[in-house]
Amino acid sequence: MATVQRARRSTGSRVPAWMLRAGACWLLMLMCSGACLAAQDPLSSWNDGPAKQQIQGFVHKVTTAGSAEFVEPEQRIAVFDNDGTLWAEQPIYFQFFFVIDQLKAQSPQHPEWKTTEPFKSALAGDFKGVAASGEKGIAQLIAATHAGMTTEEFAQRVNQWLATARHPTTHRVLTEMIYQPMRELLHYLRDNGFRTYIVSGGGQDFMRAWAQAVYGIPPEQVIGSEGELKFELRDGKPVLVKEAGIVLIDDHGGKPVGIERFIGRRPILAFGNSDGDQQMLEWTVAGEGARFAGLVHHTDAQREFAYDRQSSVGKLDKALDEAMTKGWTVVDMKKDWKQIFPP
Repeated sequence: MATVQRARRSTGSRVPAWMLRAGACWLLMLMCSGACLAAQDPLSSWNDGPAKQQIQGFVHKVTTAGSAEFVEPEQRIAVFDNDGTLWAEQPIYFQFFFVIDQLKAQSPQHPEWKTTEPFKSALAGDFKGVAASGEKGIAQLIAATHAGMTTEEFAQRVNQWLATARHPTTHRVLTEMIYQPMRELLHYLRDNGFRTYIVSGGGQDFMRAWAQAVYGIPPEQVIGSEGELKFELRDGKPVLVKEAGIVLIDDHGGKPVGIERFIGRRPILAFGNSDGDQQMLEWTVAGEGARFAGLVHHTDAQREFAYDRQSSVGKLDKALDEAMTKGWTVVDMKKDWKQIFPP
């Protein structure tokens, strides 16, 4: 309005007061309508394109009463891998950084680790050597370094470590390495009556320590690789103690097993990013009715990392071929996401 008034004085012409008021009201309406449109888009970090349209189309048809593909709320189960799907996973799974710190602290009591794989590679910071040991090797490291602690002690140690742990190249706190578009998707699904679960190869207790604060997913909806627990009385207090044995490696075929064991329902939506998620996606789409399978494809070397078929971490090869054959949604990180990490 001030601009209009200055223009009026400079030209000497008189602008009616009603016109000034109308102009101000029109400007205010434009500003409000733009803000409202932004607020109405629950996936504002997603570019408009096939991936976003397919997600929204699926949610619309399964939540619209009277639709031929309507799904009752209790059956709206959505499962997500964590590493590489909800947060970054390069140069190695983030839990492994925690394991390295634990190994270094405990190595004086275990001289055999210096010559035994995968401990030797882990202590040397040889990420490729550890990755070569596969999920079983990483599970060995987790079991060896986590055993003996109570579940409460372990959760406290994880959260203390996460408060300061930073990514080696971005230097962000690790909990800031989550994907903003996927966090929006989790909220969008929950707003539409879905229950969202993490189904990950990562350690179950590790993720349960922080998943609710970071993703809004409570501990009982986190499924991961599971170690053995033992009930004990310590100083007269009942506790659960972590042991070295492995109950479930929640990767590849272990993911559908974990889903059945903990949820007892087949999901209708599943998201992953690697061949380790292939069986979970296959299990999901094999059910009756409307189904959705999605893959996050890491294509953005500038804002994140670019990798797929040849990567030792988060390898996406056979699952990518199956996605193309069966029409699963493949999210191209470079094309489909306006931003990667939270601002």
